[in-house]
Order: sequence, then C-alpha cells, then structure tokens
Amino acid sequence: MNVDILKTDSQNDDFAKLISLLDDDLYRRYGELQKQYEKHNKVAQINNVVIIYRDKIPVACGSFKEQDSHSVELKRIFVVNDQRGQGLAKLIVSKLEEIAKSRGYKYAVLETGIKQHEAINLYKSCGYYTIANYEPYTENTNSICMKKNL
Repeated sequence: MNVDILKTDSQNDDFAKLISLLDDDLYRRYGELQKQYEKHNKVAQINNVVIIYRDKIPVACGSFKEQDSHSVELKRIFVVNDQRGQGLAKLIVSKLEEIAKSRGYKYAVLETGIKQHEAINLYKSCGYYTIANYEPYTENTNSICMKKNL
C-alpha cells in the first residue's frame, strides 16, 4: 500500500474536508437523528489526528481525545468511498492506538452507530469489544460503545 501518513491536529484543512464528507455520509444514513450527535463530534481542540494521503490526496482520517487519565476516545474515523476495502481504516485505528499507547494510555474506547455495520466489523476485527454505553451515550439506543486494551 503506497500511502503517506500525516500526524497533525484538528486545525488541518484536509481533516476538516474529510470530516465534512463523514458528516454527509452520516446524515445520509441517519437523517435528522444525526443532529443529536453534532455536539459530541466537535473537534476544535483535538491534538491527535492522523490523515492518510494517496498520491497527495487526503483519503482517510481519524483522531482521539483523552477520555480520562487511562483511556482515549477514538473520534471521526473515516475513509472516502472509493478508497474503502483497502485496509486504510484499520491503518488509521492502528496508528491512533500506537500514539495513545506511546503516551501511556491503557485503553481506547469509541462510539459508533447501529447502522454502521462496516465500522462495527472493523472495530471487532481490530480487537474492540462491546461495552455498556458511556456518557454521553448511556441512554442512546442508536449508539454502540466499544473498548480495547492497548
């Protein structure tokens, strides 16, 4: 796989473009229901972002933020449609886990939606397992929360 990987922060313009495409994808899947997640998807102050470029074009991204002193929450994992099925999402997750582990975090958690079957399968294949929904998703039946020991 011939790609370049950039470690950056949420101020990166390519990250902003990719998460805009992610939001479009989520609105297509969930419609108005997606509005309830907007406040949880803010990325203005995320310092841990990974972007994958293929031929200098941004094609995948992901990030994490600190959940607590022992764990991080993976956020905004996305691969553009025509690049899916090539292992890029798995590479993003792996790079984010590598960074988190190098900083002393012991766990990674994440939230995904019940209609994102490919994401659920991806995370399971990366070693994540389903847990009880954590805040702010505890009462949300459209959310699936997962965890992995780093």
